[in-house]
Amino acid sequence: MKVAVAGATGRVGRHVVDVLESRGHEVVAISRSRGVDVITGDGLAGALAGADSVVDAATGPSAEQGPATEFFTTAARNLQEAGERAGVRRMVVVSIIGTDRFTGGYGAAKMAHERVHAAGPVPARILRAAQFHEFVPVLMDWGRQGDTCYVPRMRTQLVAARTVAGVLADLATGADAVPAGAPVAEVAGPREESMVEMAALLAARRGDGVRVVGVSDPNDPDGLNEDGSLLPGPDAILAGPTFEEWLEAEPA
Repeated sequence: MKVAVAGATGRVGRHVVDVLESRGHEVVAISRSRGVDVITGDGLAGALAGADSVVDAATGPSAEQGPATEFFTTAARNLQEAGERAGVRRMVVVSIIGTDRFTGGYGAAKMAHERVHAAGPVPARILRAAQFHEFVPVLMDWGRQGDTCYVPRMRTQLVAARTVAGVLADLATGADAVPAGAPVAEVAGPREESMVEMAALLAARRGDGVRVVGVSDPNDPDGLNEDGSLLPGPDAILAGPTFEEWLEAEPA
């Protein structure tokens, strides 16, 4: 199959490209660095020509609700419109578990993203993922103040970006086990973990003496990080590695 991947150089997209190519599929990598822009539409028609499906893993430069919403909805409309003209048969969109419960912030922006794709002319499958293993060091960098690192208290089932990419590739090529009548699927790691505890584990492995402190996230006024709303449902795809296993496999 020929699959176009938007956000092909990003945290998940690069793995999607690699997984698809390793399975023998023809992949068109969409990114600004490759001359294709999902916001302006430059190069998009050529990139989608002959594609059977599209994986939308593109992310914008801002995590703020307004700019993120503008990015996601614009990208989704452009992909849908260009995809229809190119004869694309399926869109696959990566999203976040619990995004339908957020009333603001990045979660609300991702929900707007989902809605545009769901309303578009090309049928869309949504894959909501738990927080990535790769997100833990990012949160630590954001929350570091001197010798203390403030990390949001969060109940989650952390999952590797590579694992998510494998499921996205399944959905894009029709190799998935998710019923066709279920437009939204979930993927998460094998067990519930505390973001604060995993950050402390990462700091210990790095030999970093930083003190990790859990805090309530001011960008989560609904308290969804802490109440279990970000945990997967009973029908979710659960797959390893755990965060600790992932750390052991990563270079020190």
